[in-house]
Amino acid sequence: MNRITYSSACMILACTIAILAPGMPAQAQKKQKQVAAAATTDPPTGDSDRAYWSRLLYKISYPVLHHMATGTLKQSMPVEKAPGYLLKAEAVTYMEAVGRTMAGVAPWLALPDDDTKEGRLRKTLLTDLLQGLPNMVNPGHADYLNFRTEQQPIVDAAFIAHAFLRAPGALWQPLDSLTKARFITEFQALRNRRPAYNNWLLFAGITEAFLAKAGAAYDPMRMDVAYRKMKEWYVGDGLYKDGDKFAMDYYNSFVIHPMLVDMLAVMVEKKVAAQADYDEALKRMVRYAELQERFISPEGTFPAAGRSITYRSAAMQALSQLALLQKLPGAVNPAQVRCALTSVWHNLFDKPGTFDAQGWLQLGLAGHQPMVADVYTSTGSLYLCTTGFLALGLPASNPFWTAPPAEWTSKKAWSGQEVKKDYKVDY
Repeated sequence: MNRITYSSACMILACTIAILAPGMPAQAQKKQKQVAAAATTDPPTGDSDRAYWSRLLYKISYPVLHHMATGTLKQSMPVEKAPGYLLKAEAVTYMEAVGRTMAGVAPWLALPDDDTKEGRLRKTLLTDLLQGLPNMVNPGHADYLNFRTEQQPIVDAAFIAHAFLRAPGALWQPLDSLTKARFITEFQALRNRRPAYNNWLLFAGITEAFLAKAGAAYDPMRMDVAYRKMKEWYVGDGLYKDGDKFAMDYYNSFVIHPMLVDMLAVMVEKKVAAQADYDEALKRMVRYAELQERFISPEGTFPAAGRSITYRSAAMQALSQLALLQKLPGAVNPAQVRCALTSVWHNLFDKPGTFDAQGWLQLGLAGHQPMVADVYTSTGSLYLCTTGFLALGLPASNPFWTAPPAEWTSKKAWSGQEVKKDYKVDY
């Protein structure tokens, strides 16, 4: 049988509809025209995927960064709380929004300026962020963030520190000396509280890693304890326990792999960890990302299981970060990751109710679903979703974006195509 091109098939379909249309009822003709229009629409490309990613990340991030710049974050951000919410939202939710947004947009904002549509979006966000950051650590400003009380700031100060590590040239170096000194003081002030005995050890560790990288006084013990405990909590096949017991959720992606690998990179540089320690952690992250890619269904969904599913695309942070580092598993090509994640983003963010009328995220996984939020989740918590977009830090010329569309593993497997057999790993 001869193969025909996509465009030829579309032309044949359109011509067939034109021939049949005169004898059809009006409703049937309308339906056929809709089918023809859909058939003649160009299939997604790397360029169209990137345009969708960049517009979506801009839409998510803009309310936070814009109100940071105008000094109206606390005044304007809604505070939606999960049923049974247990924290002091006004003391923690704003830093959650700031830190989590920064952690995800950092690599994208670090790309060189250009005058493309995307470049102008980046420029707007970067300008707003740099304008707003001094307010966050200015005790006399209305938007001054609370680093000094409550336990939750241990978490979200760490996301700010992680953002500075991910894009020091774009986010840290341009700050004035007073703002830098104030951030360092606030980070060091967190040491009067003890992190929880689980993934929180990495929050303390990554903050100290940033201080070390910035040339400030740092505590190597906090990094060392976080690394040693995570190594002890490794259970195999790319998965870590979150403390003494294993939990089937996405914290290996939300926190553990990304922060452990980036913290170890600084520890190796400062000669408080060996290169072999970093290499081992990276290998484990690669294995975990291989599983993540397989867990994306043919329809572009993933299991809605475990804590914190309202963090949406952050469930794919580890996979996206390895794409950014260009360290994807050997059997996983970048285009299949791009196509899989694009499908996931459509399922997560295109649903009515995901955003409120002013553009702020609302509680939920796919739409507005407050009942699935955890008792520590409020509006600011949701902005961890930006970390799923780390691969936008790759330039548009990278194969991740330029390669033709490719089907991901489960899509191939469930359509009868050949796929690589999976098997556990022992490192």
